[in-house]
Amino acid sequence: MTNDNELILINISGQDKPGVTAALTSILARYNAMVLDIGQADIHHTLSLGILFKTTPAQSGDLMKDLLFKAYDMGVKIRFTPISTEEYEQWVGMQGKNRWIITILGRQLTASNIALVSEVIVDQGLNIDAIQRLTGRQPLVEGALPAAKACIEFSVRGTPDNRSEMQRRFIDISSREGFDISMQEDTMFRRCRRLICFDMDSTLIQTECIDQLAEKAGVGDKVREITERAMRGEIDFCESFTERVALLKGLDVNVMEEIAEALPITEGVDRMMQVLKRAGYKTAILSGGFTFFGEYLKRRFGFDYVYANELEVEDGKLTGRYVGEIVDGKRKAELLRLIAQVENVNIAQTIAVGDGANDLPMLSAAGLGIAFHAKPKVKASAEQSISTIGIDGVLYFLGFKDSFISDAGK
Repeated sequence: MTNDNELILINISGQDKPGVTAALTSILARYNAMVLDIGQADIHHTLSLGILFKTTPAQSGDLMKDLLFKAYDMGVKIRFTPISTEEYEQWVGMQGKNRWIITILGRQLTASNIALVSEVIVDQGLNIDAIQRLTGRQPLVEGALPAAKACIEFSVRGTPDNRSEMQRRFIDISSREGFDISMQEDTMFRRCRRLICFDMDSTLIQTECIDQLAEKAGVGDKVREITERAMRGEIDFCESFTERVALLKGLDVNVMEEIAEALPITEGVDRMMQVLKRAGYKTAILSGGFTFFGEYLKRRFGFDYVYANELEVEDGKLTGRYVGEIVDGKRKAELLRLIAQVENVNIAQTIAVGDGANDLPMLSAAGLGIAFHAKPKVKASAEQSISTIGIDGVLYFLGFKDSFISDAGK
């Protein structure tokens, strides 16, 4: 960049109104100024606009005078800052730096929550480029919206000094303060996820179907105890599955329809599925539960795939055996890769959501693995987790704003 150029940054602030950007850029155009950077934000009808432009010393005085008069006419404030060639070149050099998206969400977010996350970002030598709110505005009266949620997204530039330490601090803050924090590298794949696979029991529904069947069979306590040990990773899933299914022997198959109709659906499933389908995502249920209930959810919410376990039935009764291969943790990861292949989706474009130890292989295999209201072992092992709001919180990790989500429901 030669010395016969001047670089000037203008910052415009004031009440937002139509035509501000058009009027100011028209003046720049009249003087053949080159716009090098531009950014704008509107917070509660208050405008903040920045434009970095290149001009010549011969024109800069008249150009700034015209900008100043136009800003005065429009009732906004304007500030001029000269930028050196060295500063500009340094800024250009930063363009190749890594970018990260840090998302925080919960029922509500406080100044303290934002400050804690911001401190970690600064301590790791990163710079915040942009902050945006993904959720709608919060009501002033606490409890006015029973399922209220708040989400803020930071766009951050740089390379963390110690990423594992940064992740550990985020986990500690999240557990202590009661809100969720996600950190994702802002790559091409993050912006074009195409396949999302869900566990079913305790993820899409707020129960374990085998526990419901066990209650009907009168063996609820026995099965629940085995289920809890399996979900905590204390015993092998296949072994526990075989033991639990054997206890269901003799149960009338008709009770399955009764259980399906009464399944407690997790908060946000309907909202999430409307958006994902409208956005063209392929969706799958990969469950260590049972096909009957997975197919029920497929019909109700429009999932594309269901892979689960098939219970053997004879003369209208469960035999206490299953048919085919058990869908355990290893099989879930295999199915995720298989569906991605069938749909011609790069594995980096996949998402997996689950809560139990048998979901960890699937969460690790996916481009984005999310532990949802998960057991401690699972949450500690997964890079991303949601523990404070419904499953539609997944949408915010994908960058959806409430305005987009509302449009998807129309």
